[in-house]
Amino acid sequence: MIIANPIYDVVFKRMMEDDRVAKFFIGTLLNEAVEEVKVKPQEFTYTDRLAGLAVYRVDFVATIKTDPGNYKKVLIEIQKAKNVIDLMRFRNYLAEQYKKEDEIETVEGKKKTALPIVTIYLLGFTLPEIETSAVSVKRDYVDLNTNKVIGKRSDFIEQLTHDCFVVQLPRIQTKYQTRLDKLLSIFEQANFVDDKKIIKQFNHEVDEQGVKTITDILHYIGTDPGEKKQIEDEQEAWRTVDAMFEEKTEKLRRELLINKKELEEKEKALEEKDKLIEELKRKLSEK
Repeated sequence: MIIANPIYDVVFKRMMEDDRVAKFFIGTLLNEAVEEVKVKPQEFTYTDRLAGLAVYRVDFVATIKTDPGNYKKVLIEIQKAKNVIDLMRFRNYLAEQYKKEDEIETVEGKKKTALPIVTIYLLGFTLPEIETSAVSVKRDYVDLNTNKVIGKRSDFIEQLTHDCFVVQLPRIQTKYQTRLDKLLSIFEQANFVDDKKIIKQFNHEVDEQGVKTITDILHYIGTDPGEKKQIEDEQEAWRTVDAMFEEKTEKLRRELLINKKELEEKEKALEEKDKLIEELKRKLSEK
């Protein structure tokens, strides 16, 4: 089956608009049964005024309910390249989400609260220290007096700290056994049928309803000319941004080298001046 590569914002947004997909995606990664999910893409446009370039960008926020009265806020981020500016952008975005009040439905009606946060990162690059394709970073409550794990949770602590889930797309292996394997297989960066890596062949037998729903959506996107054009536009825009970033980085590096050379020349001149002063002092003392 031909499917679109889901790592592009326009594709991932279309996927997560489907309630069944959002439940399957989040529930599988968190390994929890998700009863209810409300996905709210946070859309904005990155603009470079000098280049006159506007790039569409989406961050995903989902409010999930895992059992009666248990709500969480899930932040989903796709980072295709290891770029410092993206890392800092998401740190700022995470801080903004911590500052926001959330709204949930209760038997008494709508309620304002601060929900615990969970982050999911889909990385288009590898972390050298971590060799597995998917990792969860969870927290234990440890009694510092006894070094024993505390089996209870505090709402106060939960609202100030968060669990994290990281998927390294290049490390996804061709496995199709567990529910997690089947989800990750959709994001495997292999079997592309075009040079731009927009369309790929999905070779697994679909025996999981969540996978079927996703692949049906991705098949439509990958075979519709209008949908494919949107992916190409996003790809080209970010290629331009990356090129501009590299150009600015190289310009800064050259400026630093020039400044370093000028500084070294000034230091050398000062040293020669100091030597001349010392020589004059010596001659004066000899008279």
